[in-house]
Amino acid sequence: MSTETDCVIVGAGPCGLFQVFELGLLGIHANVVDSLPYTGGQCTHLYPDKPIYDIPALPVCGAQELVERLEEQIAPFSPTYHLGQEVVQCAPMDDGRFHVVTSKGTEFHARTVIIAGGVGSFQPRPLRVEGAEKYAGDTINYAVRNRDRYAGKHLIILGGGDSALDWTLDLVDMADRLTLVHRREGFRAAPASVNHMKELVEQGRMDLVIGRTAALVEREGRLAGLEVKDAHGDIHTVEGDEVLVFYGLSPNLGPIKEWGLKLNKNQIVVDTAMFQTSVPGIFAVGDINFYPGKKKLILSGFHEAALTAFAVQHFIDPEKKQFLQYTTTSPAMHERLGVDGSSVGKHQ
Repeated sequence: MSTETDCVIVGAGPCGLFQVFELGLLGIHANVVDSLPYTGGQCTHLYPDKPIYDIPALPVCGAQELVERLEEQIAPFSPTYHLGQEVVQCAPMDDGRFHVVTSKGTEFHARTVIIAGGVGSFQPRPLRVEGAEKYAGDTINYAVRNRDRYAGKHLIILGGGDSALDWTLDLVDMADRLTLVHRREGFRAAPASVNHMKELVEQGRMDLVIGRTAALVEREGRLAGLEVKDAHGDIHTVEGDEVLVFYGLSPNLGPIKEWGLKLNKNQIVVDTAMFQTSVPGIFAVGDINFYPGKKKLILSGFHEAALTAFAVQHFIDPEKKQFLQYTTTSPAMHERLGVDGSSVGKHQ
C-alpha cells in the first residue's frame, strides 16, 4: 500500500526539520525520510556537541541542542518519520504525482518532493594506512560522539579544516596531551581558529606536526600512536591512544543522480524564487542545492525552506490565492501551532 501525501521530505537534518515547520504553518503535512536511524543529519551524526554561533537569537547552541529545539518546534505538526531508509526511486506518475520508494519498500504517492539531503549520503574520508580499519569506531573515530571520552587521553587530531581546528580548540584542555597533524603548513580553517591554535603551540599547551600519516604505531595489540612522514621524508613518531580524523566528507548523491535533475557537480540546481529543481514538483533546500551566490549555511537553508513552502502550496493548488500571514497575529496559524493567540505578542 502506498501512502498518499502532499509532500515527501528527503532528509531529516536541520533544514529538513525546519521545512516541516514552514509547510505546517500552511497546513501541509509532511512525510520525512532519512537514511540515518535518527533525525539531525550531520549535526547529530558528525558533531552533536559542536557549538553553533550563527543561529538568530541564540548566541550559542550545540548542534544536537539545535536539532532538539527544531523537533520541539515542529511537534504541533506531527510529521511522519521513516528513518533508517534511503529513497531509491522517485518517478513521475501519469497524474502528475511522484511514486517514491525507499530501500525498505515504503512507498508514497506524493504531490511534491523536497530534497533536504545535506551533502547526500555522506561518508567521512577515511585514514588510509594499513590496519586503520580494525580500530575504526574504537580508538580511531571520524566524529565526536562523547567528548568526555577524551579526558586525560593522549589525543591525535588529523586534518586542517574547520572541524579539525574546532575540536582541537575544544578538547585541548580536556586531553592530557593533544597533537594536531596536518599534511601542510596552510590550513583551510577559519584564520582566527588557526591563530589561536598556533598560540597554544607556542605556549606549549599542544603540539603541531606537519606531514602525512604513514603508519600506525601498535604496542601489545593496542594503538599507541602514528608515524608521520614530513616533507623531507623523515619519519616522526607521534604518541597517542586516541585518534580523531577530520579529512572531510565524501559526498554521494546516490540514487538521486538517476532522477533526471540538473546537477552542478554533486549539487542540485534550483531557481531562487521557489527553489524548484529542473523537474517541476521537486524542490531542494540546504547544502544539497546550487544557485549563483549559494552559501552553505544552516540559516540560508532556513530561508530557502520558507520560500519553498509557499512554492509547494502553489504547486499543489495553483488557483488558491496566497496570503502572507504572521504567526503573531494569524488565528489560523495559532490553531495549527496549538497556541492561545491572546498570549502572543502583537509585534510582527
